Amino acid sequence: MVRNLKDLAEHLKLSPATVSRALNGFPEVSAKTRRRVEEAAERLNYRPNPVAQRLATGRADAIGILFSTADHLLANPIVTDLLTGISETAAEHGLAIHLFPIKAGEERSACERIVGSGAVDALVFLSPILDRPETADLAEIDFPVVCHGRPLLGQSVASLSVDNLGAFAKGTAHLTGLGHRRIALLNGEEDYAYARDRRQGYLATLREAGLHIDQDLMAQGPQSFAEGYAAAGRMLDLLERPTAFLCTSVLVATGAARAIAEAGLSVPGDVSLMAHDDVIAALPPEIAAPSLTVLRSSVRLAGRRVAEMAIERRQGTPASDLAEVWDVPLIPGASTAPVRTAAAASGKADA
Repeated sequence: MVRNLKDLAEHLKLSPATVSRALNGFPEVSAKTRRRVEEAAERLNYRPNPVAQRLATGRADAIGILFSTADHLLANPIVTDLLTGISETAAEHGLAIHLFPIKAGEERSACERIVGSGAVDALVFLSPILDRPETADLAEIDFPVVCHGRPLLGQSVASLSVDNLGAFAKGTAHLTGLGHRRIALLNGEEDYAYARDRRQGYLATLREAGLHIDQDLMAQGPQSFAEGYAAAGRMLDLLERPTAFLCTSVLVATGAARAIAEAGLSVPGDVSLMAHDDVIAALPPEIAAPSLTVLRSSVRLAGRRVAEMAIERRQGTPASDLAEVWDVPLIPGASTAPVRTAAAASGKADA
């Protein structure tokens, strides 16, 4: 029975050091010996002790994911899909993932503790951590780091983001092209880069179209059903209500759709509705009736790429070679339509 590395070495009549080097890929072991050791380990169902392996190779074979508990991220299905993508790629490469929830104000000490422990080979920061001035320089620690999302303060760090500015410019232009002039933005929290970029794209397109910018038609907040419902309800109570809503997520759009229905209005007959969808597994755009027009972005695929980038950083690829911005295509659905006449579109619905 092979219980440990010493037993395997005795079985093969090799030294424990040679067996250890063969299993850990050291170049001084010949290909023939390495193959012999690996075949024996597989046949005898031997698995290296992970602690001993880490000591031998200097690698933990794990990726750490840091996020602040203050952001309630694990309650968000968008983040669930991101973690799914990261875990899929990690599993394909034989890596573990470790989640590190961090209390607000303890980000720096937690990061130093995690790096010092040797428990992971690379760190993935969910972008809200790096968007705060007091923790922005964590992006530039002497350790492989990858950020999901463009860091707000311009840090030099490996990162993956989508073209949020271009996407929301594209979405706003789609609605202005349908004749809408009262377009509401239901945005995410504008402390963060993605939401600031989305607002900028929306405003730039309104200006290009020569449209009045109405602060009453802009809201920001958590990406939730409740936020979409509350913000849309307030706007639909305006004397001159919006004829279209551009939403930061499907979750927000479902809340807006509820408010629209309660106001006695229809989608898209009275109000057009579109959303940035992130291809959330639990909430496909088809779940809405009618199906949503969306700015398509897969957060699951983003998670897979973020994990690949973490692996590349671990292998020595410079951060400057790993900054990607993905395009966001607009996928037409049945929830947007040409605006009705001004007389029919303005004011509240008839009781």
